[in-house]
Amino acid sequence: MKRIKEEEAFTLIEILIVVVIIAAFTALVGPELFSRVSQANQTATAKQIDVFKLALNNYWLDNGEFPSSSEGLKALVERPNSTSPERWNGPYLERKEIPKDPWGNEYKYQCPGKHNSHKYDLWSYGKDDKEGGSGEDADITNW
Repeated sequence: MKRIKEEEAFTLIEILIVVVIIAAFTALVGPELFSRVSQANQTATAKQIDVFKLALNNYWLDNGEFPSSSEGLKALVERPNSTSPERWNGPYLERKEIPKDPWGNEYKYQCPGKHNSHKYDLWSYGKDDKEGGSGEDADITNW
């Protein structure tokens, strides 16, 4: 009986070999997966900016102007005090609140824009929430 139990158990060497294989696989594949997550966050931010652009254009069609910088993107879900109730035909977004970027930061909005003086500027500073940067820290804009 003793001999059968010994044959069914894993040896320390076998366990160490499996652990080394898993560690090597993680070291090779892990960085690639993390870069994909970074790329997905940047793509999601660009798509959210596109959704805001569509909503802002609908707002402009109804009101003849874009929301001011002080009204901000909130004007897409709540009628601003400065907008006549007859003209505002919102909410212009399905959600009741303005979504944040994938890193939990607020989207930035300025009207009239510095880069788009005839319209508005809309952007996210990326993961670091600071101007400039590269990779996940890169700014994602509508200009």
